[in-house]
Amino acid sequence: MQFSSNPKPAKNPTICLLLPDQEMAGLPILRLSVLPHPLKPRHPKLHPLLPHRPPPLKTPSPPISSSYSPTPATDRLISAASFFFPLFNGLQYGRFLFSQYPILAAPFKPIIPLLSLYHSVPYASFVSFFALYIGIVRNPSLSRYIRFNALQALVLDVLLVVPMLIQRILSPGQTGLGLKLTIWGYNALFVFLVACFAYGLGCSVLGKTPHLPFVAAAAGRQID
Repeated sequence: MQFSSNPKPAKNPTICLLLPDQEMAGLPILRLSVLPHPLKPRHPKLHPLLPHRPPPLKTPSPPISSSYSPTPATDRLISAASFFFPLFNGLQYGRFLFSQYPILAAPFKPIIPLLSLYHSVPYASFVSFFALYIGIVRNPSLSRYIRFNALQALVLDVLLVVPMLIQRILSPGQTGLGLKLTIWGYNALFVFLVACFAYGLGCSVLGKTPHLPFVAAAAGRQID
């Protein structure tokens, strides 16, 4: 029996057995493949006692929303200026408080020149009302934010005119119980006016939408 090996090594080496001539006639050539060692697996296996932990999944970051858009400075300015209209027309309701507590008039001293100029123009209240309504409220080129706040200022001004009309019709008198009712009514209207003005002005400066009591609902029904 003779052994011969392949001169060129292969990936899976084999050993050929060459038998004598008498035996080769009846037996084929035997080739024994050299297999890898059974105790050394090609691929490492996980230990059966250790739990298999999958790699952590990377959660995609949420997309940045671009829907938020701050209120432009021009819209804030026009909205804030609209609330001066009912204030100029309603300061007369504070005359009893100003006479009794003069210190309450101090915050309004900076706007006295504007107030004097406003009342010096004939029909200033009438002209200002239609200028706001036609030029701002019914102007589709302006934003809804401006139109809604301007309409709230107009509705507030109309509400302040109603008590004056009732006083002229009923004539409660200048003495006694009629005078007390007038003073109480004027003081309540003035406090309500100043609160609405401060709230509307502050929200307009911050770019938020104010909702004045007894006013926002009526204004909202008129805006498209």
